[in-house]
Amino acid sequence: MATYVRVLGLRSDTIREEMAIRIRSAAEPFESADPEATREALGAILLAEAMGLLREDEAVERLDLAAVRRVARAASEAGIGTVPTAALASARLGPERLRSALQGLRAALEDSPAPAQELASLVRLFGVEDLARLVSVSPASLRRYASGSRPTPDAVAARVHFLARVVAELKGAYNDIGVRRWFDRKRTPHRSRTPGQVLKDEWKQEDPKALEVLELARSLAWSPAT
Repeated sequence: MATYVRVLGLRSDTIREEMAIRIRSAAEPFESADPEATREALGAILLAEAMGLLREDEAVERLDLAAVRRVARAASEAGIGTVPTAALASARLGPERLRSALQGLRAALEDSPAPAQELASLVRLFGVEDLARLVSVSPASLRRYASGSRPTPDAVAARVHFLARVVAELKGAYNDIGVRRWFDRKRTPHRSRTPGQVLKDEWKQEDPKALEVLELARSLAWSPAT
């Protein structure tokens, strides 16, 4: 098992490489958990990190219940997934309840834009100019949204959150340079266009082409040959 979780501590207008910390091992209950529970746990960790919900000094090196609970608490502090967080805190957490709680946590993260945290995290990854292009706003507007001097419109918040979901899938396989390059390389099924070119013109997260980008990221990130 090898997937990346980052420690972030960067200025909002520059790109620097974060310190990558690899999850090197799994401990109970994930050593004996079914593969679906392990995948849900990894997905929740990566998505919470991509959304900027983890503290800058948060490091996850081992997949265990303590790590999952830390991530769940971070989500709950942002108002996301309070019910599955409470379930994960239970002393009696059998395999079925664990799987159900992890599925609930990941679903809550997927359905809950957190623009303030996500903008900060994605600016650190892409920089202002490239992120503005990917979410179809001007760099000046993006800076205002990221600084909090102007509320993030719902449509922009939805695109930012969708992009965080794509990034979370990619971070299961790629480092930050690889993630950035992925958006600018031509890939099937788009062939003549890059994912970055597909996400344009004030796209919506429910657009078929946007969903194709997410599914492509998901399939590549979890395949043996990425």
